[in-house]
Amino acid sequence: MSEQKKRAVILLSGGLDSATVLAIAQHAGYDCYALSFDYGQRHNTELHAAKKIAQQFNVRQHLVLPMALDAIGGSALTDEAIDVPETLAEGIPVTYVPARNTVFLSIALGWAEVLGARDIFIGVNAVDYSGYPDCRPEFIEAFEQLANLATKAGVEGDHFSVQAPLIEMSKSDTIRRGIELGVDYSKTVSCYQADEEGRACGVCDSCRLRKAGFEQAGAGDPTNYQ
Repeated sequence: MSEQKKRAVILLSGGLDSATVLAIAQHAGYDCYALSFDYGQRHNTELHAAKKIAQQFNVRQHLVLPMALDAIGGSALTDEAIDVPETLAEGIPVTYVPARNTVFLSIALGWAEVLGARDIFIGVNAVDYSGYPDCRPEFIEAFEQLANLATKAGVEGDHFSVQAPLIEMSKSDTIRRGIELGVDYSKTVSCYQADEEGRACGVCDSCRLRKAGFEQAGAGDPTNYQ
């Protein structure tokens, strides 16, 4: 391991938020190890985007793990029988993937322990859209406690930190920060139902939030729409 830098595992979906988090971690001086999941989502374009982003930031390693969450279903993102909504509804949306962030962070924790990394970065946000229970500060704090209770490293005194630098930032603030750090948002895919070429639908919740974020940031929207 580099004596000058600490290692960190970055959850990298290929979307706007995770790309910004990777840039933030790298700017903070971490050796970055990117982790993506092929979890049975509707499209693989976000994984192609993650690969491009990882290459742009020259991460130490980009690991893509298969994980068939579509086998249990329960989400519009993993079950073709459930339509992706085009209007914002009350409560937890059907695009919530059951326990996804818990599962992803658990794998990131295991890899971090193997790598000797003690920091895990995740791009959750509780300001612009707080419908997901696993995007709240309480969840992040609870998982960090779990990480330090349930690992050899934690029990032996090494402290794991789960970092969510975007959790209290608006989408426009996230975009401004990413632009400062050189994120090429044209490489990112946020749409829940992007086509095979990575073009966004422009009408799902994620597209609406992204579009509004660029408008409020006063930045040109580089998204490739259908």
